[in-house]
Amino acid sequence: MSALPQELQTRLKASFGALFSVVERGLCGERAVTLRVNTLKTSAEEVAAALAAAGIEAVRAEWYPDAFLLSDAREDAVRALAMYERGEVYLQSFSSMLPPLVLAPAEGENLLDMTAAPGGKTTQLLALSGGKALITACERDAVRFSRLQFNLARQGAARVNARKTDALALDDALKFDKILLDAPCTGTGTLHAGSEARFSAAYLARCTALQRKLIKKARCLLKRGGTLVYSTCSLLPEENEGAVEEALRLGLRLLPVELPASVPRLPSREGTVCVCPTKAFEGFFIAKFTL
Repeated sequence: MSALPQELQTRLKASFGALFSVVERGLCGERAVTLRVNTLKTSAEEVAAALAAAGIEAVRAEWYPDAFLLSDAREDAVRALAMYERGEVYLQSFSSMLPPLVLAPAEGENLLDMTAAPGGKTTQLLALSGGKALITACERDAVRFSRLQFNLARQGAARVNARKTDALALDDALKFDKILLDAPCTGTGTLHAGSEARFSAAYLARCTALQRKLIKKARCLLKRGGTLVYSTCSLLPEENEGAVEEALRLGLRLLPVELPASVPRLPSREGTVCVCPTKAFEGFFIAKFTL
């Protein structure tokens, strides 16, 4: 008997058909520990050496040299390392590293991370820009905002303008070169062995309603010719392809998401990427737009 809620099974079967068994296996299996090197403070070579010295076997991702998969260690083993305390590495899923890579921030660009906590993607964006992008990071929840501030400080990302506010409340007069909208979602792609699977149609409806509002706001805040990356850790078309349709209706233009072939995929709208859940990857969706 599947560990997935019946309603979620029904929706995933309708979306992926014969590939449902692959999706189910990815969502119900073990997930490996992965981490990202914080290049604001150290290098991948130094992290590799420190992991080896600690007896932790790690494999470097071929698609992103600053990402490592740990062969058998758990997160506690990483948290016990001095380099973790110093903010030189960040425990982050492989899939959640993809949206910042797709956004490709550069020196001097004005960026917005609309729903930033706990800060993994925010600090990755800054690192990818060599520490030289101008980033505004919004988080409306007080507890999550505190976590965002903590991670920004630990990883040496003081340059980030962290704002305890709902991105929906930002003045439309503000304009950004690039926007990351890693939207609040049902999280159906993050399920794994031992996780508690909760799902309901009502929760899905609340998520999709908020996603549409955030997309509309992102369109208002994006500079002409700018780039918006929309992502979720969901596998459901209502939150993914449905959001793409809304973005197109608002006048945004879809750009192809380009990722290495080694990133596992499920069928999705042309130009977008739906990451297949595996031992190494969570289920994820990424779309890229311009105005």
